[in-house]
Amino acid sequence: MEKVRLLVLEFAKDIHALWRYGAPFPTFLKLIGTLVLCLIVMMPLLYPLCVLAFTYFTCEGLFLRGLAQYTKFPEGFTFGVATAAHQIEGAWNVSGKSENVWDRLSHTRPWMIADGTNGDVACDSYNRYQEDVDALAHIGVDFYRFSLSWSRILPTGRVDFVNPDGIRYYNALLDALAEKNIEPLVTLFHWDLPQTLQDLGGWANPKMIDYFRDYSDLCFREFGDRIKSWITFNEPYEICEDAYGDDKKAPAIDSHGVGNYLCSDTLLKAHAESYHLYNETYRPTQNGRIQISINSIWYEPADPENAEQVALAEVANQFKFGWFAHPIFTEAGGYPTVMVENVALQSKAEGLPKPRLEQFDDYWIKRIRGTSDFLGINHYTTHLITGAGVDPIAKSPSWLKDIGAVTSLKVGTDSASEWLRVVPTGFANFLRWCKSSYNDPPIYITENGFSDRGTLLDYGRIKYFNDYLSEILNVIYDDGVNILGYTIWTLMDNFEWRAGFSERFGLYKVDITDPSLPRTPKLSVEYWKQLCATRELPQEDRFKEPAERRRV
Repeated sequence: MEKVRLLVLEFAKDIHALWRYGAPFPTFLKLIGTLVLCLIVMMPLLYPLCVLAFTYFTCEGLFLRGLAQYTKFPEGFTFGVATAAHQIEGAWNVSGKSENVWDRLSHTRPWMIADGTNGDVACDSYNRYQEDVDALAHIGVDFYRFSLSWSRILPTGRVDFVNPDGIRYYNALLDALAEKNIEPLVTLFHWDLPQTLQDLGGWANPKMIDYFRDYSDLCFREFGDRIKSWITFNEPYEICEDAYGDDKKAPAIDSHGVGNYLCSDTLLKAHAESYHLYNETYRPTQNGRIQISINSIWYEPADPENAEQVALAEVANQFKFGWFAHPIFTEAGGYPTVMVENVALQSKAEGLPKPRLEQFDDYWIKRIRGTSDFLGINHYTTHLITGAGVDPIAKSPSWLKDIGAVTSLKVGTDSASEWLRVVPTGFANFLRWCKSSYNDPPIYITENGFSDRGTLLDYGRIKYFNDYLSEILNVIYDDGVNILGYTIWTLMDNFEWRAGFSERFGLYKVDITDPSLPRTPKLSVEYWKQLCATRELPQEDRFKEPAERRRV
């Protein structure tokens, strides 16, 4: 039977090459020869063979994997689109809004933004939110993930003065979404800290725990009757490592190896206090849910057979994702053991009397543990681990040096962002790892997307979505990973932080050279419109690069 199986597979491969791509004359002769052999050997099984061949054609060649490709999403699976306040709203100093850390950075150090742009106007969603909601309705998404601007609601950062216009604006946005039956998924903090609070030390100051709790309390009270899904923090790694341990994000403190760990201590405690506040005070009447969204590059060994690389990839994943997931989603709580040990060893080698990463005491371990109703995952890419040592770009001391591994971007295909390599299988491996590492949590993909330079025929973005969504379906059906929803990054091209408008992630193109900031739908809008309507991956040739389309 093994010989029969191999003959069938060879026959199927040849049929696929001839039917889909065309084939040279020698391949055609080989096909005829294979067909004759199959007829001789398998005459009694000719009818089942025809059935198998038909199955192969209808599954677009994926019979070779042993199973048809999954295309249909489970009942109840939801789709949404994400944005962030500073990236789209504009109106940076309008109607009482105060300066935030990104306003300060882009105004005082404009050379740090790749194209010299800023968020002063951005996509002008403060004035054009109805257009945004209409675009969401056109696509047909179930929910809209957006963030609240802390400095628009509380200009001083504290609750001593509430800006009425900030409350008005978000009420208007929520009402517009309700009219279109689009559920809001709202992030309390998406990187735009009021500058007044940064002047006090920002997330390195433990007083921020109280300030964030007070801000959360106000938002739950004002908007919680219409918001049933909350996210406390978006991408805590980016906040702590890139903004405090480096200068890649505002406020660009660059206190490498120190400020990042002070930040994580404060941020995780602030998250826990916000969660408990909602759970005890607001959940009984508002019946919502609250979570955190953690981002991660997934690290894999460059050589899967190399035991050292395999072990170091696990260390890197614990440092990146486990840094914030382990304290919340494991029974043990606290930071990952390997992270605590590595930082302690490095700190000792540096001559420090205490580790740079301070562990939580028993009270805070218990207080933080379990403080998320779902695991929110932001994922874009996979990088490789090539061996032990100090990464060439690592500062000293630093989070990257504490890992003790060398990384590489030599994997997958590229995008408009240097860091974003397209590796769909890495996403699947990451999701399986989350299932096994965190006791099979319910998962929402709260960001996933692809950057290009703004082309309207964005075949690369569509292929990225299709391939990554296909891997989601694989891990749902084959591995039982409990994924409940998926969020596109992003609705429209917007201010991509230090990249400015040089990297475009949007479904809609925004022409920032035109004062009217027209939004033009890209081809990916039609892809998502069809997907949201059918709950199935589109297969039409019109969504593929011309060179990849099936020949008729």
